[in-house]
Amino acid sequence: MRYIIYILITLWSQGLFSQTFNLSIAITEIRSTDGEIVIGLYNNKESFPLVDKQYKEITTELKSFSGIYIIEDLPKGEYAVAIFHDENSDMICNTNFFGIPKEGYGFSNNFRPKLSKPDFSDCKIVINADTLINIKLIY
Repeated sequence: MRYIIYILITLWSQGLFSQTFNLSIAITEIRSTDGEIVIGLYNNKESFPLVDKQYKEITTELKSFSGIYIIEDLPKGEYAVAIFHDENSDMICNTNFFGIPKEGYGFSNNFRPKLSKPDFSDCKIVINADTLINIKLIY
């Protein structure tokens, strides 16, 4: 009997420590339904907002996009989100000569960078429950 109680307590405590949460991202100010929305989720300040260094990358076609995307099963922690509207579907956030995006983009906390890329701390969100954030795209 003692072993059964031990096993039940172990299974119960593992369930408590392995909680995951959902991050819902409402994306607004999308100017057309051409192309895709590319969402980069970062959990590391050294990799933010570098391409191909995301914790998760999601691409969704705008023709079937409802305006909200849900990323499921995220462990508790600090994250930052970077989004761009890939209007020409080339999987690149096209920029001008000065490195300013020519396609729509946005960051968590609706951070608007001035002359350089944002820091993780500017866009950081804490996930410790199901969370909804809003991001307005900048064109």
